[in-house]
Amino acid sequence: MIAKLRGLLDETGADWAVIDVQGVGYLVHCSSKTLSALGMVGEACTLFTDLQVSENDMRLLGFASADERDWFRLLTTVQGVGSKMALAVLSALSLSELRDACGSGDAATVARAQGVGPKLAGRIVNELKDKAGALPGGGSLGGGVALPRGGASADAVSALQNLGFKPLVAANAVAAAIAELGEGAAEGDVIRVALRRAAG
Repeated sequence: MIAKLRGLLDETGADWAVIDVQGVGYLVHCSSKTLSALGMVGEACTLFTDLQVSENDMRLLGFASADERDWFRLLTTVQGVGSKMALAVLSALSLSELRDACGSGDAATVARAQGVGPKLAGRIVNELKDKAGALPGGGSLGGGVALPRGGASADAVSALQNLGFKPLVAANAVAAAIAELGEGAAEGDVIRVALRRAAG
């Protein structure tokens, strides 16, 4: 599977770009946010990709970050959300807005995306509510505590999930632990405090 492209931006359209990788042009469908992050035609760029294959179509989707790609994959697990709809959501909302909306059950925010009605928006937030906290978004969760991306925080969230805590509970507990200990805290200390928070 094609996981990443690095080359020159050859051409762009309303929802696609062509990336020239050593003379081979890849047509990649993207959100508007990803398109705006690619730069000018002729400039070097990198896209994280997801290849979708169906009976009568093969489509390469491109994302400015691996985080956006993870959210795309999560969105397309929801019944009624195909690749075009997922890109529309990612075009309308930042990752932090999307994570906070799913985490708090805010369907109205998700419904801002073109083509997403209230019923589908409700399904998205309901199905993704418990998964939202496990993915990066750079925003806040639940109690409004910012969760730093990557490093000890991501490992701590994963550790709590492995112990049976739901993603949103784990992420909130780790965010609270980091707020208490500071961002430079050791992973073991973060997990210890987060466990106390989650269990309490």
